[in-house]
Amino acid sequence: MKHTYLKLIFSFLLLGSLVTFAQEDEEDWDMYDDFELEDDTPIKRYAAPTLSGMSPQRFISVSFDAQMPYDYEFSEVRFPESSVEGFDVDETNPNVNESGRADFTGGLRINTKIPIISKSSFVWQSGINFMDTRYSISPDAEFGESRFTLPNGNEARGLGQILNEDGLRNINWTNTLFFPMNETEFIVFQGQMDMSGNFALDSFQPLNTIRYSAAAVYGRRVNDYFRWGIGVSRTYRVGNLNYVPVIMYDWTSKNKKWGTEILFPARAYLRYNFNKNSLLLAGFDLEGQSYHIDEYSINGNSYEIRRGEVRPKIEFQTKLTGYIWASIQAGYRWDWSYDADELDGSRDFFRGFFGNQDFGMINTLENPLYFNVGLNFVSP
Repeated sequence: MKHTYLKLIFSFLLLGSLVTFAQEDEEDWDMYDDFELEDDTPIKRYAAPTLSGMSPQRFISVSFDAQMPYDYEFSEVRFPESSVEGFDVDETNPNVNESGRADFTGGLRINTKIPIISKSSFVWQSGINFMDTRYSISPDAEFGESRFTLPNGNEARGLGQILNEDGLRNINWTNTLFFPMNETEFIVFQGQMDMSGNFALDSFQPLNTIRYSAAAVYGRRVNDYFRWGIGVSRTYRVGNLNYVPVIMYDWTSKNKKWGTEILFPARAYLRYNFNKNSLLLAGFDLEGQSYHIDEYSINGNSYEIRRGEVRPKIEFQTKLTGYIWASIQAGYRWDWSYDADELDGSRDFFRGFFGNQDFGMINTLENPLYFNVGLNFVSP
């Protein structure tokens, strides 16, 4: 895979730098040992799902995301039927089929995370999320020259024209389950179903192109200011299917000014609280999914763009009124992957970081600045 070693080095360096934030001395809970209740009935206590000083949890979020202009190069579209050995795409020097400039990339994002059950012994949150990505390709791009004939004889548009006319969309259903075992230990499960592609809202793509992600984390809540956890995730955040370790590291200083909010590799932030109504986050998000391209999906197979991107960013959050907060992000969209695979019978496969399976396309995007503004309904 292109840039594999660079990406691995980046990941390890970033992880090493983020988890070494200094933690202050833990609170001395022994001072409460002599406290007794008048009633002798034992009370089962559980670890809380939040920490003091963390950014407010968003129940409903509506935002608009926009990337600055950037250049792109898309290779020819290859199918196993059109070559003697697999796709036969030269990853180091692919045959470029089209190049151009995206004047705009972005669109509406809606995220929900609604409490279904909220008890001290169990928390279940569920949400439907929608991300619409529109592309405005520069008129200088020659779409007509990028057209080609599919193995089934049909004529197809180039990828640039597909993006310009259709865009890409993602709809997912996410469920998060929080199981506290006692006052300090807990387990978090998250499951997600994604439909991603160039489909229209009135005409969805085949259900067998739905991709499934899941994560499980075991954690310890040391006190009201610090918790950590380790786990494993089945994820598409790097575009193609991958299995990666998960590290949680959430910490708040005793004066509640500084902190970290880390669920690596999905996200990692350093936090500064100006006051209880405004804060600043600096860190990164890892976004990605596998996008079905309907026009290239023939003979019962699914042709998918493995879109993954790292987003270093600074985000300011502030309370407007009541439970309504505003957020403003500015950052850098770094292309991790925009290559493509053809999936036999729509069944996915595992390539990971070291697999040598050939790609159906080798695509390159320049890395632009991006901005995101949003309104959020947050928890009390």
